[in-house]
Amino acid sequence: MSSTEINGSSTDTTQFRLGTRDKSVGWYTPTLENITEVQRDVLENYSHLAPDRVIPHILEVRDRAWEIHPYPCIGQLRFIDLTISRSPSYPIILQRLKEGASLLDLGCCFAQDLRKLVHDGAPSENLWGAELKGDFLELGYELFRDRETLHAHFIEADIFDAEGPLKQLERKMDFVQIGHFLHLFDLEGQTKASERIVALMKPEKGVLILGQQLGSLEAGPIDSRSGSKMYKHNIESFEKMWKEVGKKTGSEWKVSASMDTGLGIGENKRTWDDPKSRRLVFEVERIS
Repeated sequence: MSSTEINGSSTDTTQFRLGTRDKSVGWYTPTLENITEVQRDVLENYSHLAPDRVIPHILEVRDRAWEIHPYPCIGQLRFIDLTISRSPSYPIILQRLKEGASLLDLGCCFAQDLRKLVHDGAPSENLWGAELKGDFLELGYELFRDRETLHAHFIEADIFDAEGPLKQLERKMDFVQIGHFLHLFDLEGQTKASERIVALMKPEKGVLILGQQLGSLEAGPIDSRSGSKMYKHNIESFEKMWKEVGKKTGSEWKVSASMDTGLGIGENKRTWDDPKSRRLVFEVERIS
């Protein structure tokens, strides 16, 4: 869950103060004119919202979430992004899930990607969602109106808690989805988190980690407005990190990654981004 997508390029420190519920900040989008056909399909045909209620419902739930956790991803309505369905491997993942494979959405926010999978035919019993903020899991039920019908497993967990709730999933996952999550940490933290993710996966060839995060044409550490240390990868540094993770875990991974101007970067509306910011999209497959 991306609570800090801000790299501190602005000189206006009041405008970019994380944690404020002031809706004049740059990362609060007050209105929503349109949504994609895929998003509308899920909300109308899975959540059974009337067409004229879809956008008002999204905004109502967003404003409730904003009062609890006023993060950029909430203000910018990232919780309706259905990123997993855009993965090149999505058809394979969906078929494997139908055949009994398991998937963990790590840092799942409102677990929107899990709802997309279920809508497309994945058995919800094979799906897991983990979030540091349990409030988001509750809001997910309210956004998608499926508290009585969804049978996915949700846990409130910290990736760095080796003895926490995630321990029950060790060596059990075929797929792990991580969206807007790893970039919250410095390089050491990202490496440790990736090692932990490897421990959650079945120790066999073909298991797959997929997701996206904030990246940069020039890899390196940054200071976020929240005061935390972050690290933005480019493709080369991301590959290098996974080679290190492989050495530390006795495994080998093939990285397929690309960078683009998604996340609104290309629209030049995110005044906190530097010109080198990019979205890093990746699939990481175990090959030995």
